[in-house]
Amino acid sequence: MTESRSLIEPRTLKGFRDHLPAQALARENILDIARGVYRSYGFVPIDTPALEYLEILTGKGSDETDKQLYRFQDHGGRDVGLRFDLTVPFARFCAQHIGVLGTPFKRYHMAAVWRGENTQRGRYREFMQCDFDTIGTTSPVADLEMVLVVHDLLAAIGIEAFTIRINDRRVLSGILHECGVADRSTDVLRSLDKLGKVTPAGVAAELEAHGVSADVRTKLLGMAQLAGDPATVLAALDGLVGSSETGRTGVAALRSLLDGVQQAGVPEGRVVIDPSIARGLDYYTGIVLESFLDELPTLGSICSGGRYDNLAGLYTKQALPGVGASLGIDRLLAGLEELGRLPAKETAAELFMVHFDTAHLADYLKIAAALRGAGIPVEFYPEAKRVGQQLKVAAKKGFPAALVIGSDEFAAGTAQLKHMHSQQSVTIDWHGDVHVLVDAIHSQLQAIKAGQ
Repeated sequence: MTESRSLIEPRTLKGFRDHLPAQALARENILDIARGVYRSYGFVPIDTPALEYLEILTGKGSDETDKQLYRFQDHGGRDVGLRFDLTVPFARFCAQHIGVLGTPFKRYHMAAVWRGENTQRGRYREFMQCDFDTIGTTSPVADLEMVLVVHDLLAAIGIEAFTIRINDRRVLSGILHECGVADRSTDVLRSLDKLGKVTPAGVAAELEAHGVSADVRTKLLGMAQLAGDPATVLAALDGLVGSSETGRTGVAALRSLLDGVQQAGVPEGRVVIDPSIARGLDYYTGIVLESFLDELPTLGSICSGGRYDNLAGLYTKQALPGVGASLGIDRLLAGLEELGRLPAKETAAELFMVHFDTAHLADYLKIAAALRGAGIPVEFYPEAKRVGQQLKVAAKKGFPAALVIGSDEFAAGTAQLKHMHSQQSVTIDWHGDVHVLVDAIHSQLQAIKAGQ
């Protein structure tokens, strides 16, 4: 007698997702673009383990990230945790390997990270970060390069309307010192960093809970909401930092950074000073940035980072100052999907080859091999089903074109290339010469791309 067995319900954990082909392809395309941009600036890839000793991770981001850590004991009884970002493991990595790597060292790293936080639009418990960092130098050129990489990356992805908002933690530290709340800087900065997600009244309430007086709350909120042309904002910040040497250093760094951005040819208005940008992680010490889609400002930052000069000091006595940023690819994809900017493609191939006549299987395979050899990705349908049925598959997957060659076409030395979008067909005379067929298909595919 066969025992009946109940089926396990197929489901995913809250905050974790499967990626279907269209989503996965869109993500891979952006990752490929990011690799190209990072490499164009001289960054090289590294990788680190998903699991780290717990002491490596705790106390490096904030109390909030410590609470969000996925932590447990492994089979050896060791306290371990899943990385919550790629920067802290990178600091450990550099402290461990810098003798071999040398400085300055420029790396990029694309991998999954985990945070047990509340899920919301564009925010998940497992997500991918695409980091780039320069470690081992305090040069302002490295700070400028960080901003330029972010700009070039978002432009290369094809985003036309975006803004990079910059600030300097030293400016904020100087203002807090002048306001007499430097002893509560961590709490105050975390509260200010919530502007945009929380109303000014909500932030004011948080500041009050931290013991910040009414006049200082007014001053801080006024500072955080400064806006206008760079010269106006810088002049206002000059007044707010007062005699604080740290604050004056930060204002000077912002002024120099904006000059460099202009000299590098970044369009005016793409990079602006936003005194509310603080970044919630405790390890930032200088320039910080966040980037926003202009059409979806409430989505949150899609690329963020800054300078962290003391993080590696937790693992080594060698000075290893660093600066870098991270593309939040999952949030970016959520935004592009919301804007209808993601192509509905379920294939990376460019050409669908219809399996029409089983007697010509060897010919189909020969043609497919020649196409791939010429750099044209092609999917050959495995079964000789009705042509209409196969073309429906090609349309669903988003193929730009389909190649149809039946027994009559083989006999006549012709082929039909169907443009899937326009539903028009082009007859190709190739007379059995595969090279002629491949060249004609290449030209047709180029024409389709040019017309899209």
